[in-house]
Amino acid sequence: MLDCARLALLCALPGLLLAVALGQPAQPAAQSLAPRRARGDPARGADFDRVYSGVVSLSTENIYSFNYTSQPGQVNAVRVYVNSSSENLDFPVLVVVRQQKAVLSWQVPLLFQGLNQRSYSYQEVSRTLCPSEATNETGPLEQLIFVDVASMAPQGAQYKLLVTKIKHFQLRTNVAFHFAASPSQPQYFLYKFPKDVDSVIIKVVSEMAYPCSIVSVQNIMCPVYDLDDNVEFNGVYQSMTKKAAITLQKKHFPGEQFFVVFVIKPEDYACGGSFFIQEKENQTWNLHRTKNLKVTIVPSIKGSVYKESILLSFFIFFFFYLGSLLVGFVHYVRFRRRPIDGGFGSRDGSRNMAASHPIAATTPEGSNYGAIDESSSSPGRQMSSSDGGRPCQSDTDSSVEESDFDTMPDIESDKNIIRTKVFLYLSDLSRKDRRIVSKKYNIYYWNITTIAVFYALPVVQLVITYQIVVNVTGNQDICYYNFLCAHPLGVLSAFNNILSNLGHVLLGILFLLIVFRRDILHQRALEAKDIFAMEYGIPKHFGLFYAMGIALMMEGVLSACYHVCPNYSNFQFDTSFMYIIAGLCMLKLYQKRHPDINASAYSAYASFAAVIMLTVLGVVLGENDVWFWVIFSAIHVLASLALSTQIYYMGRFKIDVSDTADLGIFRRAAMVVYTDCIRQCSWPLYKDRMLLLIAGNLINWSIALFGLIYRPRDFASYVLVIFIGNLLLYLAFYIIMKILSSEKVLPVPFFCIIATVVMWAAALYFFSQNLSSWEGSPAESREKNRECVLLDFFDDHDLWHFLSAIALFFSFLVLLTLDDDRDMVRRDQIPVF
Repeated sequence: MLDCARLALLCALPGLLLAVALGQPAQPAAQSLAPRRARGDPARGADFDRVYSGVVSLSTENIYSFNYTSQPGQVNAVRVYVNSSSENLDFPVLVVVRQQKAVLSWQVPLLFQGLNQRSYSYQEVSRTLCPSEATNETGPLEQLIFVDVASMAPQGAQYKLLVTKIKHFQLRTNVAFHFAASPSQPQYFLYKFPKDVDSVIIKVVSEMAYPCSIVSVQNIMCPVYDLDDNVEFNGVYQSMTKKAAITLQKKHFPGEQFFVVFVIKPEDYACGGSFFIQEKENQTWNLHRTKNLKVTIVPSIKGSVYKESILLSFFIFFFFYLGSLLVGFVHYVRFRRRPIDGGFGSRDGSRNMAASHPIAATTPEGSNYGAIDESSSSPGRQMSSSDGGRPCQSDTDSSVEESDFDTMPDIESDKNIIRTKVFLYLSDLSRKDRRIVSKKYNIYYWNITTIAVFYALPVVQLVITYQIVVNVTGNQDICYYNFLCAHPLGVLSAFNNILSNLGHVLLGILFLLIVFRRDILHQRALEAKDIFAMEYGIPKHFGLFYAMGIALMMEGVLSACYHVCPNYSNFQFDTSFMYIIAGLCMLKLYQKRHPDINASAYSAYASFAAVIMLTVLGVVLGENDVWFWVIFSAIHVLASLALSTQIYYMGRFKIDVSDTADLGIFRRAAMVVYTDCIRQCSWPLYKDRMLLLIAGNLINWSIALFGLIYRPRDFASYVLVIFIGNLLLYLAFYIIMKILSSEKVLPVPFFCIIATVVMWAAALYFFSQNLSSWEGSPAESREKNRECVLLDFFDDHDLWHFLSAIALFFSFLVLLTLDDDRDMVRRDQIPVF
């Protein structure tokens, strides 16, 4: 036995001496037989499309080498699949792939981190290697790939390896390509711009909304970021459920090519989906989140379409300017041909103020309760009659104040007596000096100009910052565009949505010019002491009209700013001036027959500010807070009642709140209900007015009840519906009362009414298409995206911008011309309603 040991030692002695001579430590004979490969040993040659199985451990690693030849003009991509049955995250299988210019590594199981420290592991992983392309200068290139599979597991870990060549790696224009992806098996493909294409749109669709996915476009560089934790590091990207679309321009890619990367997220919260609660930590996922996708790359519009669309936008509204000039010329010709002694002075034989007689505010027999016989008025009364004021003073006196004029007898200054007449006429509510009232209404356009400047400057700065952030980060989830019809120009991502707001600005300027012309003609008539300008027709106060024109222009400017980057943070930019426009229109409509008792500019704009503040609170709190809806609905109902009371009592309804001990406000209301509804049960004093106000209140209460029950998510649009609905109700009330009073609607306002109805109907149809919505996630918003409908440039929402601008313009013209038939009627014969 001892002899055998000595013999073995003598046999091993030459090997030990050789090892010492080479400077390498000797290894026991048992370990040298292990299949571990030394660093300098050659890798195992391997073939494509062949599955290799093995076990790796702390002492064992396997290296596979693959080679192929790349021809000039041909792009070859290789995909590596690795599967491991081990779920041990402490000792995963480590995969390192070495190429000529890149190194890619990952582990199996592949671990993803979710929200709230959740983790998801996948045992099957496949990655596409960064391709290399041979050129004509280099000729055919021999490509060599090494795949190193290792593990630190002491007991060993099994794996399977498959390396394949991708047959369809390059996407072609107008050709749809179907594929599947999962969180551990991302996909990306190459696209090269054709020579005649300067811009393309990548359209991605899927029949299934979830799992949530990311579509990214990256420049040609290695490595490609194709995992959930790094896909946002480079390029342009957006989340996706069923739809995604990205518009790209050739000039942004120096090599005129790019990668389209598709990554499936391990959780759906980024797309607005629900959270999945794991039963145990580090649960292993395999094919539970595979998503089938279809990608199509189509050419975008050419530069000539931009020019055609811009010219079309200007020409559409240029025709309105042309039409206005034509109408103005026709009126000018008719006025010049009118006989000097015809028509105009038929009532008193003169157009001169000096020859005119004071207006007698008489009423029909039997209806003069509380009325004053103005025919016996003192001379002081005649000097302040109606709108004329003191004829001896200049109409342009800017220092005039209401306290400067007190020529009325005390008994006639009691407005409560005047306004308790059963039949109230315009002369009863236009008793203040014209200059005082005009100065009061001029504050409207000065205030709105100030508001517009201070409001618009930070808005412009903010949206420019948003656009810069989008361009720098590439995160297209920041802005809620209609990506299927978002055409970039310069730094702007959706120029078409901005251009379509041009109509508000151009038509706002045109309306200001029309109002300015009327204002100039009216001022000339006043300077000439024209009795028809001073004592006939609806009193002409243009301050609110100027404010409406400025508001229309600012609506276009702020809507364009909002559409630079529409999102949850700046929604109020698009709607704020719509509230103001609706409020100003209602105020103007009320002012026509109540010039002395309309709201001041300060209280009106303070009310608008309160509405905008409530709208912001509603967007923030309204979705889940029931108490907010209860409070808002109560405010809505009470405001409707308060305004109805103000209209019914001609602005003279006052409630005494000074009697705090007896709670006078409630005592007064209870007494009115008891005497008028229970004890006497008499008909209301103004029956037709009461019936229309009841109908309006029922509609408002229905809207309030609808909001309380359903709590719509788009609270801003809900409030806008309230404003627009009440404006339409009041306009309908005004027109109906005008017809019941035997007044006429002239052809021009009648045409404007018809045009307003048609335009609003068409505009609301396109508005209801709802192409995007910041109420949900960006991915959910993209599900509503649609193709362009006009010139391949404008979408449905752009047509809403065009048509709503025209509808608002015609609505303003209705208010401006509706009472032109009263210009030859004395104010003591124009009823108030």
